[in-house]
Amino acid sequence: MSDNPTRRDLLIAFTATGLLTPALAQHVHEAVTEAKSLDPGADYKPKGLTDHEYQTMRKLAELIVPGATDSGAAEFIDFLSSRNDKMAQIYTGGLAWMDQEAKHRYGSDWLSAKEANQTALLDLIAYRKNDSPEIRPGIRFFAWARNMVLDAYYTSPIGMKEIGFMGNQVLSSFSVPDEALQYALKRSPFANS
Repeated sequence: MSDNPTRRDLLIAFTATGLLTPALAQHVHEAVTEAKSLDPGADYKPKGLTDHEYQTMRKLAELIVPGATDSGAAEFIDFLSSRNDKMAQIYTGGLAWMDQEAKHRYGSDWLSAKEANQTALLDLIAYRKNDSPEIRPGIRFFAWARNMVLDAYYTSPIGMKEIGFMGNQVLSSFSVPDEALQYALKRSPFANS
């Protein structure tokens, strides 16, 4: 791949490998923003997930990271799912598992369940210590979904602002904080000389 890959190059690489690089994450956010701007005022139309799966993913993302809906995490995941069959299978299978498990436990799909039941199921599958053959697929899916939601959130403008990421900006001057210098000096073998 060239030093200045195009969005197409990055998507081809993602389709082939399934690996999400920071450059691809930025391009995905840009592509989703562009798709939304083509039809202002309209709701985002899922490209890889069904409407029910997409709405479920929006709710799941928001429960994983409050603010994930505003950051476009579900759109990010849907867009990538539309470009990678393996990822689409992970999400369609995982969301179907959540619906099936919620129907078994609570009598409704996960999205329609009461919020207390939604979080109860998530509390069960969020921890590997709860592993059993019955919920193992849910645990694996939730670990995958949680990581992707975090990737989507913290590579979005909202997430970057939250962590104070300034990007590639020119600084007029740089100085090492005094606390960092003192810390390093205390541990230096030359400090006592």
